[in-house]
Amino acid sequence: MQPRGKIVVASQHYPPDTSTTAAIMADIACRLAAEREVVVLSGWPGALPALQTGPGKPRVIAIKNRMAGKAALVRRGVSELLFAARTFFALLRELKAGDVVLTVTAPFMLPYAVAAAARFKGARSALIMHDLFPDVLVMAGLLKPGSFVTRTMRAANSLMFRALNAVITIGRDAERPLLSYAGMTRNKIRFIPNWATLVPASRPVNSDNPFRKALSARFIVGLSGNLGFTHDPEIVFEAARLLKDETDIHFLLSGWGIGFERLKQLQAAANLPNVSFVGRVEDAELEAFLASADLWIIPYRKDVAGVSVPSRFYNLLAVGRPVVLVSEPEAEAALTVVENGLGWVVTPGRPDQLAAAIRAASRSTDAAMTERAVRTALRFDRTTVNAYAGVIDELLHTPNLSEQR
Repeated sequence: MQPRGKIVVASQHYPPDTSTTAAIMADIACRLAAEREVVVLSGWPGALPALQTGPGKPRVIAIKNRMAGKAALVRRGVSELLFAARTFFALLRELKAGDVVLTVTAPFMLPYAVAAAARFKGARSALIMHDLFPDVLVMAGLLKPGSFVTRTMRAANSLMFRALNAVITIGRDAERPLLSYAGMTRNKIRFIPNWATLVPASRPVNSDNPFRKALSARFIVGLSGNLGFTHDPEIVFEAARLLKDETDIHFLLSGWGIGFERLKQLQAAANLPNVSFVGRVEDAELEAFLASADLWIIPYRKDVAGVSVPSRFYNLLAVGRPVVLVSEPEAEAALTVVENGLGWVVTPGRPDQLAAAIRAASRSTDAAMTERAVRTALRFDRTTVNAYAGVIDELLHTPNLSEQR
């Protein structure tokens, strides 16, 4: 007998937003809607893509939301608090006993609202852990480990984790920091990695690529996407400075966030000849842009393991490019790189190591690395979303899941 409960997906990022998080949440919601009633509470207004409308697709409700820039911390905090509050009241209207609500850690206050609303309405709740707060803010140096705010947030997390029925991690390294919270138990944790939103296939390096043809260097190093508090723009720029006399290596940078603003400030002061910026790449041009570079950098600050996983990582593999990852070796992406021979892992805060890895990559004759990248991306394709259907089905059938396992 099929359970009658519906599924509610609460996410600030959802199409027509073109971010990776929005694409992943849409994949999840559409997969779940193939079998059950799904309602999406979205923080992104506008018309949905045609493929996500019609019979058998989620019903989307837009929640009023004003996005503030990441550098505007106070305004962003107020906006995120208001969005979480509006979502809480929307959930009180939508949820019934026996329903399941799925959410994600963006913004970080949203999971508290979701867990509270689900508990109040007798529904079950699951959280996709993209970033672990306040650990991310401590790692970025915005909070001190023993500060009042940090301790308050950790206490709130313990209550939230106690209320949640399942926590889905996208990295194997997340279990250890999660289990440091009093409200968390191992039987609530499910590991489901993210996946490539591009079709995995080798894209040859082509001199006619629109993003590459204006550059004369033989070897292009790319950096793309959002650079937030967890990323280190300085290590990229310092590596470029160390390589400025090697004219066959050039850095091609495109993205947004406070990290990219910092990169632009550094370049304005130094005017390195081996660094170029392009505007934010639209979704329709993403594949061409990712195929324009020979190597991609993902630059994290220290202590990233367990608190953040780069979603862009899988699309870099999908186009058949090696990566150089700045992070601890136990981080999820680093484990994947080493286990599959996909590139290089360097120590955070060491631009000399990053420059050395880039130099080694520019001289590498390992042509099979492209094939390994695509083959690995094929393991992280959209079929991974089926695992979410399994978790939700489990929650729908077993109301006291965390107690019965």
